[in-house]
Amino acid sequence: MAFFHIVVCGGLVPDPLQTLEPVSGPAGWSLKNESLLPSILDPWAANALYEADALAKANPGSKVWLASAAPKVKLQQVLMALAQKAPFELLPVDAPAGGFTDAVECALALAGAVQSIEGLDRSRLLLFGGWESASRGAGATLSVLGEKLGLTEQFQGVDKLTVDGDGSLEILERVEGGKHQVSVLSSPPAVLGWATGGRAEPPNNPQIGMANMRALMPSLQKARAAKLPGDGLTLKSVSLPRQKRNTQVVKDMPVEQIAVEIVEWIKKKP
Repeated sequence: MAFFHIVVCGGLVPDPLQTLEPVSGPAGWSLKNESLLPSILDPWAANALYEADALAKANPGSKVWLASAAPKVKLQQVLMALAQKAPFELLPVDAPAGGFTDAVECALALAGAVQSIEGLDRSRLLLFGGWESASRGAGATLSVLGEKLGLTEQFQGVDKLTVDGDGSLEILERVEGGKHQVSVLSSPPAVLGWATGGRAEPPNNPQIGMANMRALMPSLQKARAAKLPGDGLTLKSVSLPRQKRNTQVVKDMPVEQIAVEIVEWIKKKP
């Protein structure tokens, strides 16, 4: 039976129910009242974590780590809830989080954390993360991190991973046109950027939470610091997407005319 060492990379993002407003300050761009906004684990990274947990359970001897570059205070708040979802070891990096950090700098900081894992079997390493991100969706951090660690087999937009009897990996990967590409990898290591996956969010398990927190809190206290200064990165302007609606209110229009207008509108669509 094959085993895997799975490292899931995930950042923190503001709770999506909050109103996000970009502001420029002495330290560069940030979100208004960012320090007060409640945070969650990036939803795409959460999908990757649940997939890692399922894979580890199906393959005895496997281990899961969560590598995250985020402020320690916010990471501690998120861990209180996340620790009840799945067992994992924490690889924290005390660093700024959000949509205005440089992907390369973040990847280099995470690479140091992954390389510090004692007993890591690189021949069984699977690097998981989100294909997209709720903070910026740059799609670069995971790829750069994989290259830094020497993982050249990379798959982005993964929806399903199947381990065959001979230990090979069958990967269902999204491609253009709403289609999927099936790839077969003889063995790890590899990078998998997950899309939606197929796992529902696990229910809270207080027993898993208590077991996790006994190890997570000491790891969090020892988090190495990384400033991520963003040297050479300049954002001239940042704004929220604007909503655009073209609404026409017409009274007493015959049904036949409404139907004609709808048909003409459909014909104009590419």
